[in-house]
Amino acid sequence: MTLSSKPWRRTAPRPASSTGTVATLAAITVVLASAALPTTAQTAAQTARSAAPALPALKPTWDLSTLFASDEAWDAERRALLAELPALRALRQGFGRDAASLCAALDRLSDAQRRFSRVWVYASAHASTDNRDARNQERVALMRAAGGQFGAATSWVPGAIRELGTEKVEAFLRADPALAKHAVRLRDVLRQAKHQLHPEAEAALAALSPALNSTTSTRSLLVNADIPWPELTIAGRTERLNDTGYARLREHPDRAVREQVFKTFFGAYGRYANTLGTTLAQRVEQGVIQARLRGHPSAVAASLAEHDIPESVYRTLVAEVGRGLPTLHRYFRLRQRLLGLPDLAYHDIYPDMVASPRRFPLAETAALTLASVAPLGADYQTLLAQAYAAGTMHVYPAEGKSSGAYQSGIYGQTPLIFLNHQDSFGSASTFTHEWGHGMHTILANRTQPYETARYPLFVAEIAAFTHELLLQEHMLKQAATREERLFFLGEALERLRGAFFRQAMFAEFELATHDAVQRGEALTGRRMTQLYCELLGRYHGQAEGVMKIDPVVCSEWAYIPHFYRPFYVYQYATSMAAASHFAQRILDGGARERETYLDVLRAGGSMHPVPLLQRAGLDMRSPEPYRALVARMGALLDEMERLLPQ
Repeated sequence: MTLSSKPWRRTAPRPASSTGTVATLAAITVVLASAALPTTAQTAAQTARSAAPALPALKPTWDLSTLFASDEAWDAERRALLAELPALRALRQGFGRDAASLCAALDRLSDAQRRFSRVWVYASAHASTDNRDARNQERVALMRAAGGQFGAATSWVPGAIRELGTEKVEAFLRADPALAKHAVRLRDVLRQAKHQLHPEAEAALAALSPALNSTTSTRSLLVNADIPWPELTIAGRTERLNDTGYARLREHPDRAVREQVFKTFFGAYGRYANTLGTTLAQRVEQGVIQARLRGHPSAVAASLAEHDIPESVYRTLVAEVGRGLPTLHRYFRLRQRLLGLPDLAYHDIYPDMVASPRRFPLAETAALTLASVAPLGADYQTLLAQAYAAGTMHVYPAEGKSSGAYQSGIYGQTPLIFLNHQDSFGSASTFTHEWGHGMHTILANRTQPYETARYPLFVAEIAAFTHELLLQEHMLKQAATREERLFFLGEALERLRGAFFRQAMFAEFELATHDAVQRGEALTGRRMTQLYCELLGRYHGQAEGVMKIDPVVCSEWAYIPHFYRPFYVYQYATSMAAASHFAQRILDGGARERETYLDVLRAGGSMHPVPLLQRAGLDMRSPEPYRALVARMGALLDEMERLLPQ
């Protein structure tokens, strides 16, 4: 199979072994003369379980007592860490006197950082499950303050390393093998020495970090707790259009309902565009100012410098996505055809192109994920089954719960997996995506010391998307009818749209906002809406007659929380391209290809991402990975079109 240049491997349908309801194709207005082989979701789930380790009992709510036995224990540790800050400052005296003293100081700093991360994860995990709870808000506020104090107390470290110089640091590394786990940090500080400020300036910035980073919390509280989200009555049921409600209803099969949902939801965001524009503008301004202070040519260059990623990677991605827009527009035209619509609007993007009655409840989703990662080896499957059993998932939506999904890695423990599962295939994809992150964390933690276990974002999403691609392949193997195959092909195409093209559009938006501030322009909610509208039109083929963009949806920028982590989202797009490369090699190859990929995960943060991937045979600086992914999308479109009546 070649994911990058031709369709997913075509497999013979599974022999009929039971009777059941064949998935219908309600969204297609043409009649498909399919030779249906009976299948059911139950049979598929049983098949998945038979090919994988036994599925353990799954708990839908996590148990945070593995971090701290009680809130009181958490607060005691927070206070203990604050009490230790004077001692961390005192490490400056005699720092680097010899290799042993340098190692001892770095070990103590590392231990404090590890403890601090546990305290922070406990607070943030509680907050994300219920943003309305004042105690949760207080814990997060305390951690923001503690983070500022911790940063100020340790801000001297880069300057002290810089004073040692490359020659002395390298001599110490040769003299004391115990320093090896700190080598990446030491060399990174020296590499970026020219961008470090005077120690007093670094301390001041660290102390101000809670205030500088408060816009993220402000946005979260506004969206998740304070905005009075509108309600709609749909099929006699009152639906609240907050982020979670919108994510569910945007897929509604009734086009009139979808249009009403989009107008109402984004209209609500539009009414808060001034406030949300101010919070996001402050975040952008902060990045531009800090880049200038540190002597970087731009905010994007400053962001990429942390992990030594060439700016050409970002620019090449944007250029290649622009080159591939005709393929995206072709996808939209196919979507219009499958939905049987006279025209296409933004509210027509999310409903399944091919309808399926199949649902994916938690247990079945977990079993399918477990079966789908079989190409990664039996040991990998066993580790995943053990992780399921640890009780570290928070699965279902709830009032006050944050939207979206995430993984929080904790060194030495099973990571936390935060979800808003709604039994759709999209939810199943999110489940396997987050467990891709979780398995990355588990493998890195098992292989690396704490100091190099934390992997950069550029690599993080590769593991998650590889999981998704393996699940897609697994479901296509199971497809027993033409309708089922069309459904999963459509899902694969939609994921490429969302993870590659959409995230690249976000990346362009971030470039545009930061460039505007760097040019001295005022960045307001209104200006952001204008910039975003221009991008929506270009990406969705408005000038080519593919889709007309309703101005009300141009406030969507306010809905994207990742913009408060500048230059984060482009890594979804680069990672999808990289994951496609690795999935192809894993499925077409053998143990060597599998181990090459797993070695990328095991490496954690022990290497910078670009050379790490080069070692695995992938150069993200070149246009080839992105062109291969666009070609793969074209091949998927070819297959779907062949399966449809002419």
